[in-house]
Amino acid sequence: MDAGGEGEEREEGKAMSRSRTTAWTRSRTTAWPHAWTRSRTTARTRTSTRARTDAPTRARPRSRARNHLRAAVAVAVGLVLAVSLAACGKAAQVGQTVGAAGPHRGPLRIGLLLPENEIVRFERFDAPLIQKRVKELCPRCTVSYASAQHDPAAQRNQIEAMITNGIDVLILDAVDTKAIRHSVIQARRANVPVVAYDRLAEGPISGYVSFDGARVGRLQGEALLRALGPNPKNRQIVMMNGSSTDPNADWFEQGARSVLQGKVKIVKSYETVGWRPENANRNMSAAIAALGPHAIDGVLAANDGLASGVISALKTARIHPIPPVTGQDAELAGVQRIVKGEQYMSVYKPFRPEAYTAAEMAIALGRGRSLNGIATQRVNNSTTRGIPAVLLTPVAVTVHNIKSTVIKDGLYRVDQICTKKYADDCRRAGLIGRNGSSHDAG
Repeated sequence: MDAGGEGEEREEGKAMSRSRTTAWTRSRTTAWPHAWTRSRTTARTRTSTRARTDAPTRARPRSRARNHLRAAVAVAVGLVLAVSLAACGKAAQVGQTVGAAGPHRGPLRIGLLLPENEIVRFERFDAPLIQKRVKELCPRCTVSYASAQHDPAAQRNQIEAMITNGIDVLILDAVDTKAIRHSVIQARRANVPVVAYDRLAEGPISGYVSFDGARVGRLQGEALLRALGPNPKNRQIVMMNGSSTDPNADWFEQGARSVLQGKVKIVKSYETVGWRPENANRNMSAAIAALGPHAIDGVLAANDGLASGVISALKTARIHPIPPVTGQDAELAGVQRIVKGEQYMSVYKPFRPEAYTAAEMAIALGRGRSLNGIATQRVNNSTTRGIPAVLLTPVAVTVHNIKSTVIKDGLYRVDQICTKKYADDCRRAGLIGRNGSSHDAG
């Protein structure tokens, strides 16, 4: 082993010891009974042949007794093996850690599949942060990254190709969480653990990291109620929800409705196919046509991409001032719209802890280790119960706390937000001074 390998070995010494114990137990459970049965059967067959050739007739009763004993032993071994296999099957059903056939002591090959790159976060934050954390924890480990470009079939093909190419573990943000189930099962059969990232895919998932989706929706709903003023009960809003292929969209909507129901009139509600801004634009244009340009007091848009489509439709209809519109992901364009006054708020989901947790889960699973030291709770999908999970806390962002959230955390610099186009708006927001100097949060 080279020096790099020795360093990794020392760093993960205790984990390797646990992995070796797990592998030894697995090999003793599966291989040992078969070998024992074969060796005992072969030896006794030879002995029995000699006994039948050389022994007198009176020896036959003892031979029959030995046959009964061998049959009893074989049944006992079979029962032990059946119980062992049943226990393994049960563990998979309740979300226990299921890794590869044995611990990996060398560099891991990690697959990373994200659903698209139109939402800025995936290319700008998620993928680079996951790759960075993997390199910090395991310098010789590699990450193979691909984007499905909204195509569920393409993502299934990507998984198949990565399994064929020998990845050890997969981090997956599914385009369609239901359609991907068979691919997750294929990965499990190939002893490739799958970490569900941001969206909880169906199938035998080994770990999951995301944000509290219902909390995201509640933050959006609460912000919209504040924006509508002290007596919003007769105000009319439109809900621009996410894609039905993403279970998070249901959580966002449920969380928002839990706050809005009975406190405001929800006059239109749309599912936005593929989370595409152009589909949100089309839906919003239809709502304006049906309700009239002056009948919409606010829009609960599930993320910043949908907010951009909604705001574009409102501008096209010459609706001014633009009613309050929510968002999510704190995209740079979304933050700039907040500064300009076109978008009321966004939900900031700190990408670093989510990405880092995914990388840590992937390496632990690839090494054959439990996620007990990482996961803080358990979740279920429709096929697997007790999946080890980390659900992080989102933060509402308005013009009043941009400095203390996305700037303070280093997500953006003031000069990235306050370009020439937004300079006057940034001055009004207190992000830059009269001379253009930045007011960075310390």
